[in-house]
Amino acid sequence: MHRRRRRTALLLSAAIAAAPLLTACGNDAHPGAAAVVGDQRITVAQLENRVSEVRDAQRAAVPDEAQYQQVIAKTGTLARDTLHNMVLDQVLHRAADDEGVTVSRMEIQQMRAGLEQQTGGAEALETAWLQQYGIAPERLDDNLRLQLEAQKLAVKLGTDTRDPAFWSVLTKASKELGVDLNPRYGTWDVEKSSRVDAKTPWVREVTAPEIPQTA
Repeated sequence: MHRRRRRTALLLSAAIAAAPLLTACGNDAHPGAAAVVGDQRITVAQLENRVSEVRDAQRAAVPDEAQYQQVIAKTGTLARDTLHNMVLDQVLHRAADDEGVTVSRMEIQQMRAGLEQQTGGAEALETAWLQQYGIAPERLDDNLRLQLEAQKLAVKLGTDTRDPAFWSVLTKASKELGVDLNPRYGTWDVEKSSRVDAKTPWVREVTAPEIPQTA
């Protein structure tokens, strides 16, 4: 796979590096909300539903109880990581929209077909995304759209997803939307376009596994 696509996968990891607290987002002004992004509410119920989708998929993939408990232990921050991805989805979509970047259904289908060919079929791809990124099978197409938006936005900017120029566009979108997280899930670092644990005093880097390359 093209290097830019592999770099984009880092953007979509379930746990992008935590960063020092820069903003004090989140209050009691939005009861029942896990986050408010612009005029859109992400309710606690919606977040819990997304987490349940992942847990159900993990249970189906790992029927052995002891192994399933190990999976849960390794993904203990699933709710916060899932919320991060839900917010980032809206921030990136806003940034892409501001730059006139769109993604068609056909492009998503083509990307999925290519990935299925690389990983060994639809089930293998779903398993890979579940294990690597905490994405439930029913959310796979949504996640691929996010990847495509990031790729096309980077191309439009003449850069890649690791370049400060790319992240400055996401910073602008975060500021425009005014992301506000429920304090139980941390805060939103506008400059990094990333969720932050409010009491975490150190920087933690997590690198997502690379997906296979094509010639």
